[in-house]
Amino acid sequence: MDKSKENWASNDIVLQMGMVVVMFLFYLFMHNVPKKLWSDLRLRNRADIQAKRHFVQGAQLLARARASKSKALAKEAQAQAQRAIALDPRDAAPHLLKALALDFLGLRSAALDSLDDALSPLAATSLSHSERADALLKRAELRLASTQRARVDSALADLSESVKLNPNNAKAFFALGDCFERKKINDDAVKAYQHALELEPQLLVAQQALHRLDSSPKTN
Repeated sequence: MDKSKENWASNDIVLQMGMVVVMFLFYLFMHNVPKKLWSDLRLRNRADIQAKRHFVQGAQLLARARASKSKALAKEAQAQAQRAIALDPRDAAPHLLKALALDFLGLRSAALDSLDDALSPLAATSLSHSERADALLKRAELRLASTQRARVDSALADLSESVKLNPNNAKAFFALGDCFERKKINDDAVKAYQHALELEPQLLVAQQALHRLDSSPKTN
């Protein structure tokens, strides 16, 4: 008798759970929730496709701009990147494309802003380690091109992270050496330049930097 009661109780629980599930599904269909979810998903996918299309077009335009030295094409590349950003601001790629186009146009401050957007928490997760390392290197190079001395420290922080993410980039180690040299930390500068040459023995600027430091007066 007790066993039959237990079975009846368990069956009753199962029946009640089934009714709750049915009522929940009924509620969803009454309010067109599945249709709305499907519609949102389709719109999101369509926006992603359009964003990627704008990015590809912008990348092609920037390549042509560099080959022909055309600022008009670079401006079109920037516009395509901006359209991609409007559709998908969490993708770092169009932010990077916009930064490269702005840099080509000589607008370094605006390019830095775009790199900041690409490396922000919102977008940086879409980057691989090597892509993030390249973006940090580019931002450091733009900062070093500035006349503001305070930006050297920011560039040094970017480059330190860049070489950790990608320890095989000779240009990043050269830029790191440049930062150390500007800060008069010559021992670390020599190590960075030497590492750059280990990775790329024909890197002339690193050879010249080592020669310059080797021939500079030593201070106690």
